[in-house]
Amino acid sequence: VMRLTKPTLFTNIPVTCEEKDLPGDLFNQLMRDDPSTVNGAEILMLGEMLTLPQNFGNIFLGETFSSYISVHNDSNQVVKDILVKADLQTSSQRLNLSASNAAVAELKPDCCIDDVIHHEVKEIGTHILVCAVSYTTQGGEKMYFRKFFKFQVLKPLDVKTKFYNAESDLSSVTDEVFLEAQIQNITTSPMFMEKVSLEPSIMYNVTELNSVSQAGECVSTFGSRAYLQPMDTRQYLYCLKPKKEFAEKAGIIKGVTVIGKLDIVWKTNLGERGRLQTSQLQRMAPGYGDVRLSLEAIPDTVNLEEPFHITCKITNCSSERTMDLVLEMCNTNSIHWCGISGRQLGKLNPSSSLCLALTLLSSVQGLQSISGLRLTDTFLKRTYEYDDIAQVCVVSSTIQVES
Repeated sequence: VMRLTKPTLFTNIPVTCEEKDLPGDLFNQLMRDDPSTVNGAEILMLGEMLTLPQNFGNIFLGETFSSYISVHNDSNQVVKDILVKADLQTSSQRLNLSASNAAVAELKPDCCIDDVIHHEVKEIGTHILVCAVSYTTQGGEKMYFRKFFKFQVLKPLDVKTKFYNAESDLSSVTDEVFLEAQIQNITTSPMFMEKVSLEPSIMYNVTELNSVSQAGECVSTFGSRAYLQPMDTRQYLYCLKPKKEFAEKAGIIKGVTVIGKLDIVWKTNLGERGRLQTSQLQRMAPGYGDVRLSLEAIPDTVNLEEPFHITCKITNCSSERTMDLVLEMCNTNSIHWCGISGRQLGKLNPSSSLCLALTLLSSVQGLQSISGLRLTDTFLKRTYEYDDIAQVCVVSSTIQVES
């Protein structure tokens, strides 16, 4: 049994010196005469020749394992009904890799039966290639033997994911979810990252944020070279938005939801390809309780001690219970609400919402946090507090210029 892998480029260690040194031009001439060096670039370690694999090498998850199996008749007799079977035993299953399960009628002396097997490795850990051969001698005796070849499958990439929740300005139930995928090359050789994409679940649409538009063309944020050196890490960013049919139903995207899975394709030396797909990524949606309050509109900058307006949206996240809400506005040290506190908002049906325009002013300059809203459900006598809803920059309405 021999593993089939692509060769590697031959490397040498250049030894050179200046012409005024004692060896003179001797070292440079030796490198020029070396057939393994590149003509005109002899001091480069990389040569023009290819080197056949000297050992079994490393096998990584997502790569294709290929092996050449040869059964040779070393005897001086003809054997019959030769059956060669190749199985791959993993920690969880046993796979048959033989291209054909049909027996060969006869095998003459000094002849062989050859087979090439392929398998996309999908598990890490110990793998055992079991090669079994059965045949019948000229005397009619049935013979059988097996050989075992053990190898380890290593992990090529370390993938970590983070979720960031962002509320949309247009609708409080169509929240955007940002997914950051950190991918680290934990092998000993560089990788060419051919594709890193996110396949969303049926609930979401995805937008990749890994390129920018320059002169009407999309340019990767990683530059023109998509190589990932050993132990280097890249961060990929994706934006997911719930589809309209799911976003309109506030209760569906609550709790744990399936976001999708990452599809990663890379190439190593001489174009050897590997592919990994993560398991389904799950995201815990932020809990808003029974009532959710979000901002629909708010200015970025306001003047000191001048009223400004914000628009809030109140959503009944309950799927069964109607609420009767009362709004209270509590002033803070810097934020002062304008209007009547304790006013009735009326009944709010399950999974429905209402928009509310409010007026307030700030008595302190700088970045101020909007706080102090209270919603009370008169049916259950339950009060919901909303602080640090948003931040607004407060500046002086007069600018003094020093002469």
